[in-house]
Amino acid sequence: MSTVTISAQDINKLRQMTGAGMMDCRKALTETNGDFEAAIDWLRKQGQKVAAKRSDREATQLQNGLHSKSS
Repeated sequence: MSTVTISAQDINKLRQMTGAGMMDCRKALTETNGDFEAAIDWLRKQGQKVAAKRSDREATQLQNGLHSKSS
């Protein structure tokens, strides 16, 4: 396993390109050995996983909120 040094400038550049958080960008660059294109794909895939996990919860919270207001 090769160790790639990720600089703060690299993280900032990826943040500017994607709008993702600093720690997410750092993790993406680390996981992809500093490859920006692969890091963007990695962030996209992680975002899809998070969205899938939240989709049920958001609908449930919305229903609870509507139920509470009508009571």
